[in-house]
Amino acid sequence: MNQSPMLQEELRAALQGGANRRDLLAMLMAGGMQATLAGGLAATALTAHAQTPRQGGRIRVAGASAGISDTLDPARFANQTDYSRGRMFYNSLVELDRQLSPQPALAEEFHSADAQTWVFRLRRGVTFHDGKPLTPADVVFSLLRHKIPATGSKAKALADQIATVSATGPLEVTVTLTTPNADLPVILGTHNFMIVQDGTTDFSAGIGTGPFRVQEFRPGVRSVAVRNKNYWKPGRPYLDEIEFIGISDDGARVNGLLSGDLDLVAAVNPRQVKRLRQTPGFGVLETPSGQYTHVIMRSDMGPGRNPDFVLAMKHLFDRELLRKVVAQGHATLANDQPIDPSHRFHFAGLPQRPYDPERARFHFRKSGLAGTRIPVVASPVATYSIEIAVVMQHAARRIGMALDVKRMPGDGYWSNHWLQSPVGFGNTNPRPSADTLLTQFFKSDSPWNEARWKRPRFDQLLLAARAELDFDKRRSLYADMQVMIHEDGGLGIPMFISSLDGHSQRLRGLTPHPLGGLMASAFAEHVWLEGS
Repeated sequence: MNQSPMLQEELRAALQGGANRRDLLAMLMAGGMQATLAGGLAATALTAHAQTPRQGGRIRVAGASAGISDTLDPARFANQTDYSRGRMFYNSLVELDRQLSPQPALAEEFHSADAQTWVFRLRRGVTFHDGKPLTPADVVFSLLRHKIPATGSKAKALADQIATVSATGPLEVTVTLTTPNADLPVILGTHNFMIVQDGTTDFSAGIGTGPFRVQEFRPGVRSVAVRNKNYWKPGRPYLDEIEFIGISDDGARVNGLLSGDLDLVAAVNPRQVKRLRQTPGFGVLETPSGQYTHVIMRSDMGPGRNPDFVLAMKHLFDRELLRKVVAQGHATLANDQPIDPSHRFHFAGLPQRPYDPERARFHFRKSGLAGTRIPVVASPVATYSIEIAVVMQHAARRIGMALDVKRMPGDGYWSNHWLQSPVGFGNTNPRPSADTLLTQFFKSDSPWNEARWKRPRFDQLLLAARAELDFDKRRSLYADMQVMIHEDGGLGIPMFISSLDGHSQRLRGLTPHPLGGLMASAFAEHVWLEGS
């Protein structure tokens, strides 16, 4: 509905003066507007006014995990708790919008003529929390440190394609890749590639360019973030302070929200959705995404060394039952490969693997593992993993397989059990591109190759797809890789999970983002409190 600038200003002034819908209707109809049109315009004006961000206020937020491995080093970020804090304190060269397209952030401009040499022009006037200006040296340091093994970067497999990073002007950085990659700006918009100060070795102070500064950070306990008054985005952030804690028990998170102790909680159990939505003053933000919880069967140790055991486990997934009962419908079916149906490179032609106890029985007998108790490690912090494990345990009994479900506490699960157990569960947050996802979790030399699944042919296809600028050819290459993972990869992926965040209705500005819950962990600079 088009409005003249004068009418917009009159409506805005009336609302700021406390006008209600009846007042607006009277004003519009006095000006000769028809009642139907006036009613629609009044409603639109009221809605827009209600969504006007307000400055000030403090909120408490709970993520689904906490532990001594919590970090403010972007290179080591490994879960939503880390990502959320990272988005408070740091920025990336680019941001990913809701279509997962890269948009300018610390780099106000970026381009490449061949997808191999990329030039990034930095934004003028950006300062770190300690007042130092952002320089090309900060960007060079931030990107190259991922390639150093001692850094322990979770994104090293992605950074290995970077050949050189150099300052080529007062506000210019040039990145040269070993081979072309049209997705480099997308990669640099992910959580691990946030920009830190040149030479930083101690990250406990969280010195970045982000919307908030660190007031307190205690790993495994909490962080307190306070508004960065010199943030380079005008008017942002809206809140004065955010306390962020981790609570691994999903019931405790929801109870904390309903008691008023918390304002926003991640990873709501789907069984709690109805309760929250029916309680006045509370709501649930649902975000369909590529997040998945999966069974990891390591190919270098334990029963996962036997391909028939892996196939038996995959045929024990009653996927529709898991979707309906465990996820309460807040999920879509998966097919033991990691690219979800909403993704542009999803291979829809891959036949769906069925729940087939008889086929599972055949492969299990062939594996020679009958009579062996098989420990399966699960934890509440790997979303739905305990519920999935219990359902599989019952199905396994029907074929003579003895799964021994080991329920581990959330604290320390990711550091002590994930990547360590022969059979266990992982939980993968959405990634912005097929290349990022497949490189981090399936490339032979990736530290996050959970199943230690190594296929030279897969690595070759991955590199070929990365350099391919023709969309159809690239899609075909990604389809081949999905088939390979589906057929003999050591992960069983039953469904793609919608992210469910519970919130007080006083908290405004929340919108879904395809990279997952808490607005892809970037809620901090977007939300505000009504009436604060």
